[in-house]
Amino acid sequence: MNLSLKQLATAVALLAIGSGAGIVGSQYWLKPERDSTPPVEAPTRLEALTSASKPAIVTTIPTTTNPNFIAQAVERVGPSVVRIDSARRVSNDLPEAFRNPFFRRFFGDDAPPERERVERGTGSGFILSADGRILTNAHVVSGTDTVEVTLKDGRTYEGRVVGSDSVTDVAVVKIEAKGLPTAKTANAENLLPGQWAIAIGNPLGLDNTVTAGIISAIGRSSSQVGVPDKRVSFIQTDAAINPGNSGGPLLNDRGEVIGVNTAIRADAQGLGFAIPIETAQRVANQLFAKGKVDHPYLGVQMVDLTPSIRKEINENQDFNLKISRDEGVLIVRVMDNSPAAQAGIRQGDIIQKVAGKPVKTAGEVQSLVEASRIGDTLPLEIIRNGQLQQIRVKPGAFPANK
Repeated sequence: MNLSLKQLATAVALLAIGSGAGIVGSQYWLKPERDSTPPVEAPTRLEALTSASKPAIVTTIPTTTNPNFIAQAVERVGPSVVRIDSARRVSNDLPEAFRNPFFRRFFGDDAPPERERVERGTGSGFILSADGRILTNAHVVSGTDTVEVTLKDGRTYEGRVVGSDSVTDVAVVKIEAKGLPTAKTANAENLLPGQWAIAIGNPLGLDNTVTAGIISAIGRSSSQVGVPDKRVSFIQTDAAINPGNSGGPLLNDRGEVIGVNTAIRADAQGLGFAIPIETAQRVANQLFAKGKVDHPYLGVQMVDLTPSIRKEINENQDFNLKISRDEGVLIVRVMDNSPAAQAGIRQGDIIQKVAGKPVKTAGEVQSLVEASRIGDTLPLEIIRNGQLQQIRVKPGAFPANK
């Protein structure tokens, strides 16, 4: 039976950025005003002689173009960040009266034709390899097979969408080029809240925009972010992210990519979310190899136990459960004919370990299942009716219609 999300958590509004969002307005360049500083007059002969008699003071002016670590990171990675412009044809449905065959038979050629409109969107991406492999968000390229890719130096290429995965919101694009600048990636698994975060992208059509902040949190589950249909453990940052940043890189203080900017909270300021680079690269590699991604799947719905959730479940007669623990990962539903059902997992089981690793949240369970392999045995340690039990399950492929 389904556990109502309204009963478990407060719904949040999420603005997915880049999808179908065109460049806002026109771009303007401001012409510099004429310098109003008065000219410096040449010194008189007396001043010149007086100055010449004084010891010279030599001031060394720094010649570096990188005054701080943010500028250094941007200079290093900026050339690999691209703008991705997409277009998709969308039919405008005619009113029912106009589609009526009797109407069209009566008016003949005077009947209004079927109409189409073109939706244009802009997003970001970054180059993974010198031969033109590009990583971006799935919603940036949704509904199209080709896109226009513009590099920082102004070069433009036609890009082919090699593959797209809606489950993780990752897509890959290929352009025909050589010797391109590439972005260096880092290990996002060791991130800590409070570390620096730098975002580069094309928000609202403003190319090569740089914003900076910190890592606000890590391990945000899809349900916490407000996109329960995704299977990502998100990085949260307060670096400013806006429509058009989608697909752009989130960097650490060394200019290494730690995530792919993908979403913001519409009802807040300073709440942006990025896909960890390990997840994005793993998906990208599969997309480049075979054009699709197979996600391991158990077929359960889970919830993090808290005292209030335990009380609510125990009082809900639909569940017919009596939970005595205030923490853990509770299975509230097992899908019919799923790998979990076949392995004997039941509603009310509390997961303690996955593949020998202790887990405390549903997000941790999801991450470990995602890292497993389809068809391989995945050991689970659960508590059922107060007793510790071991269950072995073989993840299947995530159904396309789930």
